Amino acid sequence: MSKATPASAFLKRSGIPFEMLQYEYDSSVSRLGVHAAAAVNEPAERVFKTLMAEVDGKPVCAVIPVAQELSLKKLAAVCGGKAAKIMKPADAERITGYKVGGISPFGGRRTVPTFLAHEASGLPYILMNGGGRGLQVRLAVEDALVAMQGQLADLVAP
Repeated sequence: MSKATPASAFLKRSGIPFEMLQYEYDSSVSRLGVHAAAAVNEPAERVFKTLMAEVDGKPVCAVIPVAQELSLKKLAAVCGGKAAKIMKPADAERITGYKVGGISPFGGRRTVPTFLAHEASGLPYILMNGGGRGLQVRLAVEDALVAMQGQLADLVAP
């Protein structure tokens, strides 16, 4: 039985097909996304993390593969801004309505510009946070882009 979250409710309302996967969340691991990928038996290349950032002081969301690092310079460029920084956890929680470790690009309190790393293109499906710690949603890349009102972008650090 899967847990209902604002993200899953949003996807259902939007008519987006998805599958919710649960796993044992362990906050003590150093790379939560890589741990999540292993826990749901998926390659890390298909599991994406949601990072809240600010570009020139405005909130944005970057969704990138869990084993990769975000290039703040690339994120700023994609947004047409000068400088990007990772958002403080308290600010990310306030804006999204989710707890850090459970932030989803779907169904947040505020709609913010969202960018999905181009590494997702060509994959049959991806997984990303389902709106709670220990929850992942599996869905088609095209459906993810529609649901997050996002666009593909070059976001990953070299």
